[in-house]
Amino acid sequence: MRFLLVEDNADLAETVLARLSLDGHAVDWARGLDEAEDHLAVAEYDLILLDIMLPDGDGRDFLAAHRRARRTTPVIVMTARSAVSDRVALLDTGADDYITKPFDFLELSARIRAVLRRGAAEALPSQSFAGLTFDPQQAALRFEGETRELRNRELRLFEILISAPERIFSKAQLCDRLFSASEAVSDNAIEVYVGRLRKKLDGSGARIETVRGVGYRLTRS
Repeated sequence: MRFLLVEDNADLAETVLARLSLDGHAVDWARGLDEAEDHLAVAEYDLILLDIMLPDGDGRDFLAAHRRARRTTPVIVMTARSAVSDRVALLDTGADDYITKPFDFLELSARIRAVLRRGAAEALPSQSFAGLTFDPQQAALRFEGETRELRNRELRLFEILISAPERIFSKAQLCDRLFSASEAVSDNAIEVYVGRLRKKLDGSGARIETVRGVGYRLTRS
């Protein structure tokens, strides 16, 4: 999945980036609120990790504006404030969760998984297409009594394709959703993940079709 990290502490940001990359996520890093808005103007994110005290403003104001604009991207606030009243205020402003600095990265990963599970349950409990059932919470495909598990980017890629069966997605569109702006992505990166998904769809009623010179789409076998 693709995340936006808004954090001005370079040491902390680099550690978070390294940890989340190990978990299979693509992460863009904004050092302030203006940079965060620039990222949001050109990319879609599955989650925002937001610091409060930033060099060009208060993350709480950013969060409030994010919700006033009816943006539904989940937000986990990273804060040094530990008072109950501060945490309640963050949740009331629109945070989906918070974590108090300094934090353990195992706890951060757990909170991210919990927030994403809640979002998946609300937005996409399961989807069916051509006799195949996709369960995003279990990261699995099911058909004809078989269950095939999906790894992180396979899961994200299939979420995109099944969100609009028969729609053609270009390589550029898929790269934008699967990889961060700072990642060096080879020309065949999407082909690799498409190839992996095709193997897991083998025997089902669905397939990924290559539309030469245009992109890929999920269609019926």
